[in-house]
Amino acid sequence: MKIKLESVYISDLDKALSFYTDVLGFVKKRDIPMGDTRFVTVVSPEEPDGTELLLEPNGEHPPTKAYKKALYEEGLPLTAFQVDDIESEYARLREAGVEFRSEPQRFGDEVMATFDDTCGNLIMIYQVDSEP
Repeated sequence: MKIKLESVYISDLDKALSFYTDVLGFVKKRDIPMGDTRFVTVVSPEEPDGTELLLEPNGEHPPTKAYKKALYEEGLPLTAFQVDDIESEYARLREAGVEFRSEPQRFGDEVMATFDDTCGNLIMIYQVDSEP
């Protein structure tokens, strides 16, 4: 069993695609028409055959909207992305206009920071570091 596809719920596919590619630096992998919408995934340019992130339109689906809202209001990230150098990634994203909820903070062997993806989600970036 492998994890090959993960979702983030978004309300505007084009806005999300722009943010996840132009700002975060992912690359579009799939763009498949699906009736009134599209099945669009992005991947890390470092792992083009790795796990895909589905930009999943949540539209007016009440359970998804309630779930997203509850996570956001509690300050809980929907998902997390690992980075090699959190300080430089934090600086790069801030320079690009990304709004962070927290500066990088150490928790055990990890350093984490959380940002708003402009699509109603909080996303965490983290660096695993063996130096406490």
